Amino acid sequence: MRLFVSIDLPRSLADAVAAVQDDLRDAEGLRFVDPTRAHLTLKFLGETDENRVEEVGEALESAVDAADVDPFEATVGGLGVFPSLDYITVVWLGLEAGGERTTRLAEAVERETTAIGFEPESREFTPHVTLARMDDSRGKDVVRRVVRGTEPTVGTFRVEQLRLKQSVLGPDGPEYSTVRQFAL
Repeated sequence: MRLFVSIDLPRSLADAVAAVQDDLRDAEGLRFVDPTRAHLTLKFLGETDENRVEEVGEALESAVDAADVDPFEATVGGLGVFPSLDYITVVWLGLEAGGERTTRLAEAVERETTAIGFEPESREFTPHVTLARMDDSRGKDVVRRVVRGTEPTVGTFRVEQLRLKQSVLGPDGPEYSTVRQFAL
């Protein structure tokens, strides 16, 4: 099973996410993420034996307890790229509010999952919602212009849970399903 831990955006924000993607449509070389599947990835676990789901669930329950974060409001907005505007691989929306609590949750998830043998993340956590992946640099100038000249606010939603999700790769992109939920 290919697993990750996420905070899912509600479908009510999908049209606003799509509107931001529309600003980038002229950028060649971008593969857009389905806005109805928008989420913040807290930890990508990768291929995981199905027999470990219970162990992972226990680790995530411990992470939620350790983070000590009550349900909160998060506001999605602002644009960014990874790794830099000189070499773009991912275009994303950030968090204008709720980032500190999201980071606290991600750090607790990181501690608990590495404690049971998952690979530690090599980069510092940045709360973000992936909008598109850049396959080549043809549209780099368009992406730079939009990122530098736009400060979109997508909307606010209530974060009440983390989800352990399964990702199945298919010809039309990944399909996600929720394996378990963990209330804050």
